[in-house]
Amino acid sequence: MNEQITARHWLAMALPKAAPAIATSTVLILARVWNANGAQHSIGNAALMVVLATGAAAAGAFASAGRAGDSVIAGTAFATSGALALTGVAGYADGMSLPLLLWALATAVAYGLAARYWRTDRRETVAYQRRTIERHENHQHTETVEIIRARAQVETAREGGAYATALAAALTARAALPGFDPAALAAGGLPELPARDGESW
Repeated sequence: MNEQITARHWLAMALPKAAPAIATSTVLILARVWNANGAQHSIGNAALMVVLATGAAAAGAFASAGRAGDSVIAGTAFATSGALALTGVAGYADGMSLPLLLWALATAVAYGLAARYWRTDRRETVAYQRRTIERHENHQHTETVEIIRARAQVETAREGGAYATALAAALTARAALPGFDPAALAAGGLPELPARDGESW
């Protein structure tokens, strides 16, 4: 089976690597826009973000608890909690030093978590490619054996057909010889010729 080989665009390959930085940068930018529009030193807005971040962290803790915990839901909840905490601090703070420090920390944590996922995905991809190559080699070996067997059968049938044709021609030529008598040959101790299509020689 011929598989179409498509080269991925460099942007498509680079985008997953840049996703954590893009996400944390987007949160920081939106928080600073929120800061400029009245969130600075707003106790109500800060309390809201604390409640939301705590609720998201609690949801992540509940989702990851027990043997039936869902790691995807837990990871999403913890990521949401971190984003809400970063948003609250960046929206409430006066200057840019603390928001930038938290942005750098959040970006480093995001890349640490993403690197673990990328390693797992890479191992699974390599294992899948290895299994695909092994299956292809096994199928190719089977196809090669079947091709050799089919060619041997065709060659055997061809040789058998040629032998049958030569034998029929020899029998026809011998029967056309003058004075050929199959009964005399049989009486002389020679084996009787086999019957062909209900007729005897």
